[in-house]
Amino acid sequence: MTDTAGKRPSGRAPDEIRTVSIETGFARHAEGSALIRVGGTEVLCTATIEDRVPPFLRNKGQGWITAEYGMLPRATHSRGQREAAKGKQSGRTQEIQRLIARSLRACVDLKKIGERTITLDCDVLNADGGTRCASITGAWVALSLALKKAKRSQALTAQVAAVSCGLTDAGAVLDLDYIEDSSAQADTNFVLTADGGIIEIQGTAEDKPFQESEFFELLRLAKLGTARLFEVQNKALETA
Repeated sequence: MTDTAGKRPSGRAPDEIRTVSIETGFARHAEGSALIRVGGTEVLCTATIEDRVPPFLRNKGQGWITAEYGMLPRATHSRGQREAAKGKQSGRTQEIQRLIARSLRACVDLKKIGERTITLDCDVLNADGGTRCASITGAWVALSLALKKAKRSQALTAQVAAVSCGLTDAGAVLDLDYIEDSSAQADTNFVLTADGGIIEIQGTAEDKPFQESEFFELLRLAKLGTARLFEVQNKALETA
């Protein structure tokens, strides 16, 4: 465990991830599904396979992976209006679902799934920080199950998980919950693969620029966190 001058609101050590669980088969009609719980954050991830591709991929012999992300109105402390009722998605929603899709496309050989589209729906039931990271981690399990059902498991090229890290009053910490995320001096999201690859890093300084040494500490923590997430993913698939 890493020493720190401050204390996290949750009482966790700086390199301690929240309690994580993944329940498969929650959505019984989907080709693949996973209900992921990371602390107080809960996201239902489903994978749907359709025998079609976007127009720009027709007759090219490869598939496509896309994603949709949303939050239930009372997933947060106060009720949020359904985006369908407003008639448009927020910029945040569009950014997150593009991130999820990019992250999952990076771990699949699209030619091996044929001319099919896999849609990953990530619906946040309860939010307490890290919803995009939980969505990516859970969606990878749903995707794996869907590919297995379609007898296309060989198309999966990497194991993917995502976790947040940040600089807070307690120093560099792993897996921010809402209280930490809302007051962090720097907030980062890491999408990593089990074989040491980096798919995407999002990082923002909220107060003042952070230093290179601090970034590498955040990366170290992210590797520890995703190692734990990979274990939970594997356990979920073994018991599916």
